[in-house]
Amino acid sequence: MLKVSGLALAVTLGWGIGVAVNAQTKTLVIYSGRDQKLIGPLIEKAKKDLNQDIQVRYGDTAELAIALLEEGKNSRADLFFAQDAGALGTLEKKQVTLPIASKLLNQVDSRFRSAKGHWLGISGRARVIDYNTKLVKQGELPTSISQLTEPKWRGKVGWAPTNGSFQSFITAMRVLEGDEKTLQWLKAMKANGVKDYGKNAAIVEAVGRGEIHLGLVNNYYLYNFKKNDANFPVAHHYTSKDAGSMINVAGVAITNSTDQKADVEALIDYLLKQSSQNYFAQQTNEYPLVKGIPAPSKQIPISKLNPPNVSLTDLDDLPGTLNLLQQAGVL
Repeated sequence: MLKVSGLALAVTLGWGIGVAVNAQTKTLVIYSGRDQKLIGPLIEKAKKDLNQDIQVRYGDTAELAIALLEEGKNSRADLFFAQDAGALGTLEKKQVTLPIASKLLNQVDSRFRSAKGHWLGISGRARVIDYNTKLVKQGELPTSISQLTEPKWRGKVGWAPTNGSFQSFITAMRVLEGDEKTLQWLKAMKANGVKDYGKNAAIVEAVGRGEIHLGLVNNYYLYNFKKNDANFPVAHHYTSKDAGSMINVAGVAITNSTDQKADVEALIDYLLKQSSQNYFAQQTNEYPLVKGIPAPSKQIPISKLNPPNVSLTDLDDLPGTLNLLQQAGVL
């Protein structure tokens, strides 16, 4: 398991005096693996609408999950907002989460929440291969992620191994293919000159300028580039039935360190309301998970995608994935 000291996390993730919690003010604290640019505006609106004092510690999903495990019941966190289901499942497995009220759970399809009721998805995303339309013809695109190790793609593919969604994608591959094949793929990708990026947005940008031809990302990043430049030369390509086409969620879990569960559940309810779900569809281009709310415009509906037969509940071995990534020399 990746070892990160509490002090190192505090320095790395910026948990400083400005977010210290006065125990008498009933501040609700979120540990968020979701980027501030994506959810910050919605959290600010929630503060006003719910009249809650909400403070957010932003950081890497995996590192925040490790912090919660290290802190245990001494944690300041009340809610964990993760970028992927794998981290949520890990915390549930380690028994540092609380059950969520069924009236909240039942708003989300069973595919996108914990079978034990300890986490639920707030928004959905699909894994895609983004490609430069000027450099790659549709007929040349790989039909599976296994083909990315071929010589024709040497030095032309980008990924973000520190990203939570990427790590869940690797966990899904472990579930589907086993650790040995997954390790072989990781090593083959590295040997084939795959390029590392810190974030998905940086990958899409690199694809657009031709620095790389293909990028392993989530579906929603491209649309911000398209919004600013309709001729941005990047498009989605979907594989079928392999880990490269998995549907994941960004979701929440209530920590067992909270003493204000009712307020936390009020915030979760807020995130599931139509206005919030529309925010994800319209502002971040993610898939709403509450029934009856339309998908983002110009995107393939979830019902028409061909994801692998893997349950998000099975993506709970984040430590094993981090170890495998380290073993492959990727982290």
